[in-house]
Amino acid sequence: MSAKVVVIGSLNMDLVTRAPRLPRGGETLIGQSFATVSGGKGANQAVAAARLGAQVSMVGCVGSDAYGEELRGALLAEQIDCQAVSTVDGSSGVALIVVDDNSQNAIVIVAGANGALTPALLGCFDSVLQAADVIICQLEVPDATVGHALKRGRELGKTVILNPAPASRPLPADWYSSIHYLIPNESEAAALSGLPVDSRETAEIAAARLIEMGAGKVIITLGAQGSLFADGARFEHFPAPTVKAVDTTAAGDTFVGGFAAALADGKSEVEAIRFGQVAAALSVTRAGAQPSIPTLSDVQAFKTP
Repeated sequence: MSAKVVVIGSLNMDLVTRAPRLPRGGETLIGQSFATVSGGKGANQAVAAARLGAQVSMVGCVGSDAYGEELRGALLAEQIDCQAVSTVDGSSGVALIVVDDNSQNAIVIVAGANGALTPALLGCFDSVLQAADVIICQLEVPDATVGHALKRGRELGKTVILNPAPASRPLPADWYSSIHYLIPNESEAAALSGLPVDSRETAEIAAARLIEMGAGKVIITLGAQGSLFADGARFEHFPAPTVKAVDTTAAGDTFVGGFAAALADGKSEVEAIRFGQVAAALSVTRAGAQPSIPTLSDVQAFKTP
């Protein structure tokens, strides 16, 4: 692959602990392990797209702390172009993550430097967007910046992907017309549509609603149940490959990065979805965010058990 993917979004240092289960309110648990791992939805998706074959540029902000240097270094190690990763005074973004014995996680994010990615700063790197084939956004940077990026990507004639994560409320109505592919998980689809999403059938109803709201096409990721594609004329369910899960952190990011890399390379939507699903399935067999993301050769060598 040689197509260009530009990711506009967050860079966080993940502070990860493992525990037998997730703590209840007011409870203190004894953890089993602790690690600091480069993450952030934007950076994770950039790493995924790069490892899975695309040329990638990252647009974001890191702090003037040691974490900022580590986060930038992790991207550079993946041959990701970081000319549009700005260093700002203060702390980098962090994510506090607890992973339980069932591989489920709970996450608290502190935006830090990610809050400094303003529309004005993004405008300084318009040439990066102009060079893109596919532009990916998420919701861990200011909403005004996301809205600007979506609109500008559409104006430039790029394929625009929004992974609305984390989403707890509907998106601004004027965003939808700029989105070619909206890729939420079940809880995000429910938050955006205002409808329950707890099965394949309810996912179809929510996807139809999101298309009515203006999204071009919708892919709802359903975890171990695979994913649902909708384009307004049809629905198609894609079962997930069967693997033994260790840690689901960054599985969604891996899917988005893999889907974008394959789509940018000229693969069909169906091929890109299946490619992204295999990449995501491989990622849950490994611990951590960026360390869990597979390479192109890993995906090509994957065989369903």
